[in-house]
Amino acid sequence: MVAESNSTPRPAGAEAVPGDHPTGVAALVRLALVLVDRAGRIAQWSRAAEELFGHRAEVAHDRPASGLLPALEPLAAPDPAAGSAVRRRCDALDTLAALTADGRPWAGQLAVIDREEHLRDVFWWAWPLPDPFGGLLALAADARPLRTAGPRLALGERLLPFAAAPPARGGFHRLGAALTPPGRLRAGLLSADRLAGLLPAGSADRRALLLDVLDRAGLPALRLDPATVLPVLPADPQAAAAHAAAGLGRRYPTAQQRAARVGPPPQPEQSAPPARTVRGRPSGPLPAQRETAERSVAAQPSGAAGAPVGAPPTTPAPTAPAPAVPSATAPPPTGGGAAIEPAAAEPPARRRPPRRTDRTPAAPTGAEGAQSGRLSPFLTNGQAGEQLALLNEVGGKVGTTLDLGFTAHELCQVLVPRVADFACVDLVDGLISESELPAARPDDDTMLRRVALVYNETGGAWDHVLSEGSLVSMPRRTPPGMALQLNQPVLVPVISADVAVDYAIALGGAQLAPVVSGRSMLVVPLSARGTVLGILKLLRLPDRAPFDESDAATLKELAVRAALSLDNARLHRAEARVATTLQRSMIPTRPPQIPGVQIAHRYLPGDPKAEVGGDWFDAIQLPGSRVALVVGDVMGHGLHSAAAMGRFRTAMQTLAALDLPPGQLLRHLDNLAHKLGDDHLATCLYAVYDPINRTCELASAGHVPPVLVHPDGSGELLEIPAGAPIGVGGVPFVAKTIDVSDGSMLVLCTDGLVEVRGGDIGAGLAALCGNLIDPLQSPEQACDVVLKRLHSDDRKDDVALLVARFDGVAPSEVATWDLRVDHREVRRARSLVREQLAGWHLEALSDITELLVSELVTNAVRVARDRVQLQLIRVDKLLVEVSDDNHNLPSLEPAEQLGETGRGLTLVTKLAERWGTARKAVGKVVWFELPLPHG
Repeated sequence: MVAESNSTPRPAGAEAVPGDHPTGVAALVRLALVLVDRAGRIAQWSRAAEELFGHRAEVAHDRPASGLLPALEPLAAPDPAAGSAVRRRCDALDTLAALTADGRPWAGQLAVIDREEHLRDVFWWAWPLPDPFGGLLALAADARPLRTAGPRLALGERLLPFAAAPPARGGFHRLGAALTPPGRLRAGLLSADRLAGLLPAGSADRRALLLDVLDRAGLPALRLDPATVLPVLPADPQAAAAHAAAGLGRRYPTAQQRAARVGPPPQPEQSAPPARTVRGRPSGPLPAQRETAERSVAAQPSGAAGAPVGAPPTTPAPTAPAPAVPSATAPPPTGGGAAIEPAAAEPPARRRPPRRTDRTPAAPTGAEGAQSGRLSPFLTNGQAGEQLALLNEVGGKVGTTLDLGFTAHELCQVLVPRVADFACVDLVDGLISESELPAARPDDDTMLRRVALVYNETGGAWDHVLSEGSLVSMPRRTPPGMALQLNQPVLVPVISADVAVDYAIALGGAQLAPVVSGRSMLVVPLSARGTVLGILKLLRLPDRAPFDESDAATLKELAVRAALSLDNARLHRAEARVATTLQRSMIPTRPPQIPGVQIAHRYLPGDPKAEVGGDWFDAIQLPGSRVALVVGDVMGHGLHSAAAMGRFRTAMQTLAALDLPPGQLLRHLDNLAHKLGDDHLATCLYAVYDPINRTCELASAGHVPPVLVHPDGSGELLEIPAGAPIGVGGVPFVAKTIDVSDGSMLVLCTDGLVEVRGGDIGAGLAALCGNLIDPLQSPEQACDVVLKRLHSDDRKDDVALLVARFDGVAPSEVATWDLRVDHREVRRARSLVREQLAGWHLEALSDITELLVSELVTNAVRVARDRVQLQLIRVDKLLVEVSDDNHNLPSLEPAEQLGETGRGLTLVTKLAERWGTARKAVGKVVWFELPLPHG
C-alpha cells in the first residue's frame, strides 16, 4: 500500500536533469552523516547522528573523532567458535579510517556503544575523501529496525514509498550494508537531489564534486540476499511535520478568539460515546471519576469539543472585538488550545460550576454547591480506592532498577491501557548525559529525547509517532511545551479537528492529525528535586471518557513519584558515567603504530556494569624506534583504585619520556608514590624493546612475570627479580636484559587472568606457557585465544592483557653516524644524508631532509661537549634523529622574538610531519618524521 508521496510532480515542459528521474526500486533509510576532516576532528554531525548515537552536534563538532564512539569488533579468530567468545572494544571512527586507509570505500556492520551505554547494531558506509576534501565521510543507519521490519521501498520516478514484505521465513536477518556499482548517478539511476541534500553544507559546485567522488566509488546500498542489492536514499521521518509546521505562526486559539473571527460555534449533535473495555480492563476513568468526567464534558458550551479546561482568556487580534471577561457564574472559557490544569493555575474562588444541559442534572449553585462539587471527587470511596491502588502500583512497579530507560518504560506500561491508550516519556536531552543539573529553566530551544513509548495496539495506527531515541523540541505554544516550561499539568479534554494538526506536530508528526483528532490529551511534567526532567504525555481515544481535573490531580501525584525514580536512575547513570569516563580516559583504546613491533591489548573489568578498576597497560614510543611496554595493577577495586591507577600511569609516562633505564624508572615511581601520600599499592612491569639491537630490558615491581613465546611456539616464563610493589619503599628494583628473535611474542598480563580462586597462580602461568599461542598469529588473534582459554565470566578481578610481536628493523634500514663537535660537520652531515637517501631511492626527500638535518646538527654542535650522533631509519616513514650529550631541551620561540639565528625548529615545525624532543640517559635527542613518497 502506498503510504505517501515524497516528491512533487514536475511542471509540464520542465527540462529533465540527469538523475532526477530515477528508475527501479530504492530503499528509504534514515541516514546519519559524520564528516571527519583531514586533521581527525569532527567537521559535521547531522541531526540523525544525534538521534542514533546520542551525542549532540555542538558537543561533537570540532572534537577529535577518536574516542567519541566506542565500538565492539567481531573477533579475528580463525575458528568460528572463537568468534563470539570475546568482543574487542575499539573506536568506530578509528576503525573506519583503518578500513578505508587503502583509499577504497567500505560498507558493513559495526556495533557501536552510544552515549547511553546501549549497544547498537549499525550499518556503516565509509568513503576516504581525496583532495581537495580530505578526511573521512561516513553514513550510518540503525540496523535493528531495518532487520525487524525491513526498509521502506521507493518505487518509480516520484519515489512513492511502499512497505517491504518480510521473507517467507520471517525477518530481514540477512540484511547487510553494501555499495552500488560505480556510476549510478551519471547513468540517471538514482536521485542526485536527495543525496545532495544529505551531504555537508557548501557551494553547489563543491557538493557536485563530492557527489561525483562518491558516485565513482559506489553509493550506499542494502543487500537483501546474495542476489539482491537495493540502492539507499535518505529518508527523513519528520519532513512532513516540518513542512506542516512551517506555516504555523499563530498561537493556539482560545474559543473567544475563534468566536471573534468566525462567529458563534455550532451546537453539537451528540455527546461523547460511552467508555469501552480495552485489553480486558475497564477503559474509562476510575469508577467514581466517570460521573464527574461526564458532567465536565456535557457542561461545556456548544462547539467546545476541543477546549482545554480553564483556559485563561487571551487578548485577541486588534481587528477583532474583545472577548467578554468571564464572570463567576459563566461557563469556563473553552477553545482548541492548551491551558494549565485549573487545580494548579486557578484560585478556588474562580472555578465555575458546570452549566446544566439536557443530559446532565442541574448542579448545586452558590458556595455550598461549589464546595460540594470540588470535594465530591475526593471523598468517594470507590474513586479513592482506585487512586490509591494506582499509586500503590506505581510505587511497586516503577523504579525497580536504576536504568533510566527501563524505569520510563515501567511508568508507561502501568498507565497503558489502564489509564490511557497512549503514553510516552520525553526527557530533557541534557539531563540524560550531564552530571550537573542546568541552571536555566526549559525554553523553546530545549531538546527532548523520547526514552519510552507505549500504546494500545488495538486503539489505532501510531506508526508515524517518533520512535524512542528521537529528538523533538516543544515550543511553549504547544501543550507539551507549556507543561514543560510552566511545570504544571496541561489538560485538553477533547482535541478539535481544527487544531489537530498542531497537536499532532507536538506529538511527533503532522501524519498523526487523523489519529489525535477527537482524542483527549493530558501532559504532566516530570519534576524532581526542583528540576523539570521532562514530560509524560497521555492520550485517550474518543470512545473513552476524556481526562478531567480529577485525572490531572491523580496523575500529577503519580508523576511526582515516578520522577523521583527517574532522577535516581539519572544520578546513578551520571555516577557510573563519571567512573567509566575516568577509566577509559586512562586506558588507550587503540594500539600505537610503532615500527618493528605489533601491539594488541585487552581490558576486561571485574564488574562489567561499572567498568572501573585499577589495572592498566601502555605502549610508549621512545627515541631510536624503541618502545616501552607497561602493565600495572593497583590493589583494590572501584573508583578510588581507578583514580590511583590514573596517577601511576601519568607518572609512568612522564618518567618514560626521560628515557630512564627500567630499574631507575621504577625507583623514581616508588619515590613519587610516597611523596603523593597515596595509600594504594601497585604492582608494575616495565619493559623496553630495541628493534635495532633486538634486545628487551625488563624490571618488575612485584608483578606477574611475563611470558616470551619463541618463534617455534614454545613459551618461556621469564625469571625477573620480583622486587616489591610500588608504594612499599626501601626495596631495589633490578633490571634484566634478554635477547629476542624476530617473530617472538611477549605476553604481559595482570593476575586477574592467571589467578584462579582457591588455586595456585602457577597453574594459570603454566597454561600461558603451554602451546597456547601460535607465533604465526597476529597479536590480536593471540589476545582472543588467551582470553578464550583462560578467562571465565565468574572471575571478579580485572584483567589487563598486552601482547607484543617483535619484528625488528633490518640493519639495511638503519644508518648511524658519529659526528665531531665541529661546525664543519654540518656539510658532512648533508652529504651523508644525500648519499643514504639515494641508496634507498628516496631522492624526492633529499632537499627537505638535508635542510632540516643541517639545522638540527648546527644546533647540536653549538651546545654539545663531546658527542653528536645522526641516525636515519627507514620503516613506513623516514625517521631522523640528532642526539647530543647536552641535557637541555630546545624550545620553539615565537617568530617575532627570533633574530638571525634560532629558526631551525621553526623550519622543522613547518616542514616535518611530526617532530619532538626527548631526554636520554645522557643528553637529549631531537627527531622528526617525513612520509615516504607514494610508489
